[in-house]
Amino acid sequence: MNLLLAEVAQATQRLADAGVPSPRFDAEELAAFVHGVKRGELHNVPDADFDARYWETIARREAREPLQHITGRAFFRYLELQVGPGVFVPRPETESVVGWAIDAVRAMDVVEPLIVDLCTGSGAIALAMAQEVPRSRVHAVELSEDALRWTRKNAEGSRVTVHRGDALRALPELDGQVDLVISNPPYIPLTEWEYVAPEARDHDPQMALFSGEDGLDTIRGIERTAHRLLRPGGLVVIEHADTQGGQVPWIFTEERGWADAADHPDLNNRPRFATARKAMP
Repeated sequence: MNLLLAEVAQATQRLADAGVPSPRFDAEELAAFVHGVKRGELHNVPDADFDARYWETIARREAREPLQHITGRAFFRYLELQVGPGVFVPRPETESVVGWAIDAVRAMDVVEPLIVDLCTGSGAIALAMAQEVPRSRVHAVELSEDALRWTRKNAEGSRVTVHRGDALRALPELDGQVDLVISNPPYIPLTEWEYVAPEARDHDPQMALFSGEDGLDTIRGIERTAHRLLRPGGLVVIEHADTQGGQVPWIFTEERGWADAADHPDLNNRPRFATARKAMP
């Protein structure tokens, strides 16, 4: 075992003792970041090249600073995104939400589908949709100016059009034209604050996490925005907490102009997102 791998083993134990959920992965990812190699190449780093700054990154992660804030990057589907303070770090569970949406758009008989991502944050969803549905026209909406700095960095050179705006009043010029509205909105109940992981509670923007006493305030607002934006037959896809699986589809009722409201599981078979179709007139 080379020196770096021995240090990684010690770092893994330190992170585990600190309660980090994926200590081995994080220790290896930070070692790869500091030494400029891939995780699978750590054994090739000569002992003489060991960089003591590795332990500075471990101390930051031990204090539950998000891994992605330390490295400045987050991976999402086929993307590498820039992230940091002021923007929500995209989570792996959202990848299944986007996968469903991509399949749904591809199945539409639309040459250049029009897609809106509300509460876009880093732009992860919008950029993945634009990348994987090549002829799509994608608009990303974000209210926070701090988050928008990251959105714009990530969207530079892409086909995504970025807008600063409130998801509840966004893009009236597109009313009745959109094929798919997608969102990973804030959905944590205010009453759950103390149970949120430190990485999210202490580092993600509060406005990207919490939404009223039951966590559904923003989703209720987005239901109205989505109905306004979508063409008849268009789809809405909205992420929610795994504890809200029985609640969100009931927001998209027939009385409010929806059809086929349903919930869907993530890769861990937990309720993760709801979908609905705007009813035909």
